[in-house]
Amino acid sequence: MITDSDIQKLLGSVLERIANKDLRQKVVKVWLLACERGGWSNVDQLKNMPFTLLANTHGINFIEHTIAVTEGAYGLAKAQENAYKKLPYKVDYDRLLAGGLLHDVGKLLETEPDGKGGYKKSRSGACTRHPVSGTALAYEVGLRDEMLNTIACHAKEGEGAPKCLETVLIHQADFATFDPLVMLEKGTLIQ
Repeated sequence: MITDSDIQKLLGSVLERIANKDLRQKVVKVWLLACERGGWSNVDQLKNMPFTLLANTHGINFIEHTIAVTEGAYGLAKAQENAYKKLPYKVDYDRLLAGGLLHDVGKLLETEPDGKGGYKKSRSGACTRHPVSGTALAYEVGLRDEMLNTIACHAKEGEGAPKCLETVLIHQADFATFDPLVMLEKGTLIQ
C-alpha cells in the first residue's frame, strides 16, 4: 500500500515548496486516491511506469516526468519574472507547483501493468483520458476551480479553452518534455 509518506518522498522538495499547507496536503491526497483507484500498491511500480504510452520514453518514468514538468513550468515563470521590467500578471507559485505535480495524476487510472513487464492503457484509460480522470479526482478532494483548470486543460482537451496562467506554463513545460521524444522516434529531431 502506498502511504502519505511515500508520496511525500516521491515528490520531495517540489511538494515542500508549496507554502499553503492545506493545498500541499490535498496534492498528496489526490495522489493517494489515484494510486488506490488505479490499483498501484507500491512505490517501485510508480518509479517503473513510463510517463506516456505514446512514445518510447527512453527510461524516463512517470515521477521523473512529473518533476521535470513542474520544475520546467516554475523555471518559465521565474524567467519571465526576472527578464520583464514589469510582469503583466501575477504567478501563483503554490498553484503552479501543485498543478505541475497533479497535471498527469489521472495517468495512474489511465495506465496499468500489462502482466509481461510492461504497461498498457487500462479500461478506465480507454474510456477517459487522464486530464478528465485527474480533474475528477482533484474535484473529489476539494481543490479549487483554478487547480481543476490546470489538470483539465494542460493537454489537448484544453485547446481553445480559457486557461489560468499556471495552466499555460504547465502545458508548455509538458510538451517541451514530450515532443522531443516523439520527434526522436519519428526521426525529425535534429541533433
